Amino acid sequence: MWRDVDAREDGRERPEDGRGRSGGAQAQFPEASGEGRDALSRGLDLPRGPQREKVRVRGRDYELSGNDVRVMTKVGAFRVVPANELRASNPRTPTRPARDLERLREHGLVKTAPYVVGRTRTTLVTLTERGRDLLEARRLPSGRDSQQRFYAGISKPRELAHDARVHAAYERAVEKLEARGARVRRVVLEEELKSEYQRFLQRGNRGRRESRGEPERDQEAIARWAREHELPYQDGHVELPDARIEYVDRDGRPGFEDIEIVTPHYRGAHAAAKAASGFSQYRAVGARVGGVSGSGRSGRGVDPRAAEELLP
Repeated sequence: MWRDVDAREDGRERPEDGRGRSGGAQAQFPEASGEGRDALSRGLDLPRGPQREKVRVRGRDYELSGNDVRVMTKVGAFRVVPANELRASNPRTPTRPARDLERLREHGLVKTAPYVVGRTRTTLVTLTERGRDLLEARRLPSGRDSQQRFYAGISKPRELAHDARVHAAYERAVEKLEARGARVRRVVLEEELKSEYQRFLQRGNRGRRESRGEPERDQEAIARWAREHELPYQDGHVELPDARIEYVDRDGRPGFEDIEIVTPHYRGAHAAAKAASGFSQYRAVGARVGGVSGSGRSGRGVDPRAAEELLP
């Protein structure tokens, strides 16, 4: 089957106001399964089945299966994902991606890089601009404002160790949501929420030639913005989660789950603010991600010896 599409401008999605409630205590969860694996690709006109289909985008031809599409949408939605969370790796060559990831890389749709999390060697996967363009070009026309946003490349290399763990926490949170009969709509990363917050802070400067670029400083207005987005506001500061999972519950009501990755770097006032936020917290110990309570007082302590580094 051929899937063809005309070239068009990339869409930039606007984050939708969060509704529902923030998450609470969490326990250990197995990896997610079922419908959640297709949630991020639901708004795309791309293959879904096990067989590879020919897809033409911007004058280029690709052969993609439903699994290929799920890999690309997961990588694009979270910006960076360890390869072993996408496919089973070869134990003889643990730093090399599996053959299907190599195919996507040969197509120029993803990039891979060796990485060490704790003492575990893995491979990080990101979308290329071509990969993101392919996903953007195949968006379905209906409901664009509520569709998943995709990213290409690494934006903050110093935060890779943290960002590489967000997908694992998402998988565990989705398992719990699906057990309650919820249907995941999309995931919104912290940088998308932060971008919307910055637009709010700078709204008074738009169109003003004499503006000095100073952000909104009205604490009442900031607190109101936080309430509208159901985000914690304390001591003049809005707390943003690492990711917000938007879903529809079994009764058709919208809701969301806010998740936060707790690393050894969380200390002092910053750690206290996150603990008080009510976000569902997941502890990062070495290469593993486990569930902890919103208060951060249960489970094993974070291993301060855990270290991460990007290999040359």
